[in-house]
Amino acid sequence: MNICDNARMNESPHLTPLLPALYVVATPIGNLGDITLRALDILKRVDRVAAEDTRVSGQLLVHFNISKPMVSIREHNEREAADKVVGWIAAGEAVAYVSDAGTPAVSDPGARLVAAVRAAGQRVVPIPGVSAVTAALSAAGIEAGQWLFHGFLPPKSGARRAQLQALAALPVALVFYEAPHRIEETLADMAAVLDSARPVTLARELTKRFESIVTLPLADAPAWLASDPNHVRGEFVVIVHPPAAAAAVVDADAMRVLDVLLGEVPPTLAAKLASKITGRSKAELYKMSLALKPQDQDEA
Repeated sequence: MNICDNARMNESPHLTPLLPALYVVATPIGNLGDITLRALDILKRVDRVAAEDTRVSGQLLVHFNISKPMVSIREHNEREAADKVVGWIAAGEAVAYVSDAGTPAVSDPGARLVAAVRAAGQRVVPIPGVSAVTAALSAAGIEAGQWLFHGFLPPKSGARRAQLQALAALPVALVFYEAPHRIEETLADMAAVLDSARPVTLARELTKRFESIVTLPLADAPAWLASDPNHVRGEFVVIVHPPAAAAAVVDADAMRVLDVLLGEVPPTLAAKLASKITGRSKAELYKMSLALKPQDQDEA
């Protein structure tokens, strides 16, 4: 047993030591009740916690009565700090990494750290939990289930519009993060570049006291923001729903797949196989299959 193992056993003799690794721990994005039991267990058992901002994460640890050595790993020092983490893990330590909120390395620092640890042949263990992306998507009602997470758009309008133009034709929902001081300009650019009739879901202050989630045509989004000063406060997840043409294309593709399958198998099996091929709902495809083939032939 090395010095590190002794330190761990002395600090928490009732806890089983963790294997040396980098533990990437998701933390709440607002409501502290969203932290997972596993995240708390890991934070109690690691040797130290690396954090995007030790002041922010320090408050989280204090809230849950956890005391650990902390080190700041931010975007500007991530490469250099990663070498220290690799050294700690090589010496037998278990190190947790947390961002200010949500899942690390998703539009937050952490990706370079994870890559460095993996490049060193060391173990990386994801501790899943809250993510603003999945929280917003779960409340947006995107039926197709196909979406692209883009993260933050460029801060300048010209570059922002160029990226939006490159994304405009994709037949999927587009998911972005945006800060309150840029949300008005970003939505104005989206309305100008994308089809302004596309629905957009604006999810702000997720899991917090003043959480709001609204879906409206993209053309109406700037006016909605302007209608109340509170509408521009807080961090945003912006989900631009798929273009209308995408649904028609997917339906046409699904119909072609179903048509082929129905020539060989009953509707129930055809819907099941078509769902695996196209990603569409099996129940929806079954209804389509009945329109293509009489129900009395099912399971014949």
